[in-house]
Amino acid sequence: MSSSLVQRHEKVYAPVITWDSDLEIVSGDGAWVTDVEGERYLDFACGISVLNSGHNHPAVVAAARDQLEKLWHAGGAFRYDSLVTAAEKVLAHTPKSIDRLFFMNSGAEAVEASVKLARKTTGRQGVIAFRGAFHGRTMGSVTYTTSKAKYREGYHPLLPSVFITPFPHPFRWGMTEDEATDLAIRELDLLLTHQVTPHEVAAFLVEPVQGEGGYYPAPPRFMKRLRDLASEHGILLMFDEIQTGFGRTAKWFASEHYGVDPDVLILGKAMANGLPLSAVSARSNILEAWAPGSHGTTFGGNPIACAAAAANMDVLAGLIPGTPALSQHAFARFRAMAESHPTIGDVRGLGLMIGVELVKGGGNTPDPEAFPFLAEFAREHRLLILDCGPHANVIRFIPPLCVSSEELDQGIDVIDAALSAYEANS
Repeated sequence: MSSSLVQRHEKVYAPVITWDSDLEIVSGDGAWVTDVEGERYLDFACGISVLNSGHNHPAVVAAARDQLEKLWHAGGAFRYDSLVTAAEKVLAHTPKSIDRLFFMNSGAEAVEASVKLARKTTGRQGVIAFRGAFHGRTMGSVTYTTSKAKYREGYHPLLPSVFITPFPHPFRWGMTEDEATDLAIRELDLLLTHQVTPHEVAAFLVEPVQGEGGYYPAPPRFMKRLRDLASEHGILLMFDEIQTGFGRTAKWFASEHYGVDPDVLILGKAMANGLPLSAVSARSNILEAWAPGSHGTTFGGNPIACAAAAANMDVLAGLIPGTPALSQHAFARFRAMAESHPTIGDVRGLGLMIGVELVKGGGNTPDPEAFPFLAEFAREHRLLILDCGPHANVIRFIPPLCVSSEELDQGIDVIDAALSAYEANS
């Protein structure tokens, strides 16, 4: 970023919002962005897993531009077509248990609304969330977020009647998947025995693949146990698919990998491919039990964002069938790299939501110094990547679904070279 823009930025913009680099990007196209000096970068940060269809997809741009020239705000004062069309197109791809929705603006808002929905309609107050989860950073949603303690630091007391229990982390715990699943299920059963009875629990709030917490996919047996407990005790099973939704895991939604249907499905990020739009979707009988006016929004379901989302559903329908092959290739390459790079401790994930954990000495001790080196090396070689995990030592590999196999290899080649350079200097 030009020094003058840095100075202007720092003068007017609060430092609480952080930035991964000082690059000044002026345009984007597909998997690429271009800086102010005309240099092009492969963008595998993907707007934090938002731009699943890539930058400036022409069909999405056309839909948003067309709507902009007609109507760009309603505020609930009247009805309009783009909202209904977007809802119809989203619901055409959700699990069979989900048949109605309403729109909000951000993922955190949708999480907050989902918890309100659960508490109001069940008449219960308890919420069980899972260690390592990320559900947002508003005062309510940060209560359910435990991916990093720093997100909660300085904001106590948080919301009451929220209970945190382990999510299976086999690699971090040094266990097999079955051992980690057994431990997590046992701890959940103990929670329901010692801290809160099941009939006081309104909801299980869970990411099918933990995102910010380190890209850990839930073991199938763990998800089935949650579904069985929820059904047995009248608890709402709420899937936070804000990051996993809309093709990121090579299926429309991660729940499809498990054969487990949620009662509430929380959506956001990639739905409108970069325009602010999120949603709370659920079974009709649940939403019908929530009295009209019990929740509201000024900007949720913005006409332009809805038009973009409707067009984006058609784009994704063409991209998702090609994602499994890209995923298989990426996993094969990273697993081969793990054989030659002792810094790679684990490769995990689903689809193009891949976590590559960086460790010390070939064990499972996190290496927090590795990713900053890799990220700087990658930028110098025209690749943008992000980290995740409580130690910021996991490569969050999230290229857009429109990436070509050549672009995919180009990005992985840079990461391979970065690992070699890091290990040579360590």
